[in-house]
Amino acid sequence: MIFPLTGLVLGALIGGAVAARRGGKRADIIQYACVYAIIIGLVGLFVLIIVERSLT
Repeated sequence: MIFPLTGLVLGALIGGAVAARRGGKRADIIQYACVYAIIIGLVGLFVLIIVERSLT
């Protein structure tokens, strides 16, 4: 269960950093953080599914 949660946190941090580096306003930073969190969280979910299925 740790992979999706870690993906959400890392995605939010990476997305916020990308938007801030590009000179985005507060709304841009929030939007990038949310989108990156969703995308990387989904990747983490798929990793979790693969790991769980391979161990059982």
